[in-house]
Amino acid sequence: MRCASPDTEDPRLSMAALQRSPRFALATIAVLGSALAVSAAGAYAGGPKKTAADSAARARTLIWSDEFNGPDGSMPDPAKWAVVTNGSGYGNRELEYYTDRPSNIHEEDGKLVISARRESFNGPDGLVRGYTSARIESQGRFQLKYGRIEARIKIPPGQGLWPAFWMLGSDYDRIGWPACGEIDIMENVGFEPSRIHGSLHGPGYSGGHPLSGFYTLPNQGRFSEGFHVFAIEWEPETVRFYVDDILYETQTADNVPAGARWAFDHPFFLVLNVAVGGYWPGDPDASTPFPATMLVDYVRVYRMGEERAEKSRP
Repeated sequence: MRCASPDTEDPRLSMAALQRSPRFALATIAVLGSALAVSAAGAYAGGPKKTAADSAARARTLIWSDEFNGPDGSMPDPAKWAVVTNGSGYGNRELEYYTDRPSNIHEEDGKLVISARRESFNGPDGLVRGYTSARIESQGRFQLKYGRIEARIKIPPGQGLWPAFWMLGSDYDRIGWPACGEIDIMENVGFEPSRIHGSLHGPGYSGGHPLSGFYTLPNQGRFSEGFHVFAIEWEPETVRFYVDDILYETQTADNVPAGARWAFDHPFFLVLNVAVGGYWPGDPDASTPFPATMLVDYVRVYRMGEERAEKSRP
């Protein structure tokens, strides 16, 4: 979920414009080959097999979580999350206005509910948008450096929708994007109902050219049909991506382009949102169901082995 400002993002580098496969151009031939192997295995062999190196076999300690068990209709815990209100489009040509209204975000039945709606909304800054949605961030409340980060999520279906679970470098406000680094644990665009993407954005490999891979559900399954656990395991110079404990992608510092730097060995904060429209997913159409709701059962962060996670509170 790219977070560039309108002044820093070039539409010519957009994901849709670059026709990534399909409409998703992966950063390197090696990454593409790896991702295609995973996709083929998922389609024809029931998915990649777990190994002893998988997360289920790793010693880990829970250090932070949100189970979203507040009263029905309540807002996310303000000690853990800030609810963003913004209609800027984030340089991606997104069409939504993020609000803090219960109709867009609340807790219910032990889950976080984020609902994108087709409606005219006039924001306090005077911006008028034809859609509303919600976005929460742990910035200023929780940050970490290394560990296992996972969430159990059911995403919404529909052309033009862009649900995501991701992370931004905690120095974003100071040095900007993409220098701060971005880790996309899960992104989906509505025209790919069976596929999610995991990506790293940094200086020299951002926008339409991240380090990236994808996982495709077997038997034409759709991610919107049920909950799945999306996770990364993050260590110095390495990030591994998982769906339901299946390892489908590994990125290391050796994968960055020549002359670029690895931007992921410092603290990051968490983000959850459902965007509407944008260069990559395209606009909603008459087939897109609204309200479009993403359900989050939990978010959990673990320390793995001897790695130390870092937390800070204002």
